[in-house]
Amino acid sequence: QVQLVESGGGLVQPGGSLRLSCATSGSIFSFNAMGWFRQAPGKEREFVATISRNGLNTYYADSVKDRFTISRDNVKSTLYLQMSSLNPEDTALYYCAVSTRGGRWSLGTRGDEYDYWGQGTQVTVSS
Repeated sequence: QVQLVESGGGLVQPGGSLRLSCATSGSIFSFNAMGWFRQAPGKEREFVATISRNGLNTYYADSVKDRFTISRDNVKSTLYLQMSSLNPEDTALYYCAVSTRGGRWSLGTRGDEYDYWGQGTQVTVSS
């Protein structure tokens, strides 16, 4: 059974940075697309970023482009999200997800493209 555990969330001031991590229990080499999603209170879950198995293909939501960077370490079986220039609109519960479908270049921007999800880590941006 695949388990995903997010960490790195917390309280940060506007303009600050955080790095989220998502540790996977299974072999990351068996996962194709990996992604980050977030859900703010009272809002639907939304796509944030995705990365392909080979790490060469990435895609971001417009709201985070040029501020967030997704990466993966296939040796450590860990997914990352480096977040900078954070603002209060980034406040949300952040989830990582993995897909076993597709191929080494595949990405996923919809929740239904993913097979496994973590429990989430809270990010709060406030002064």
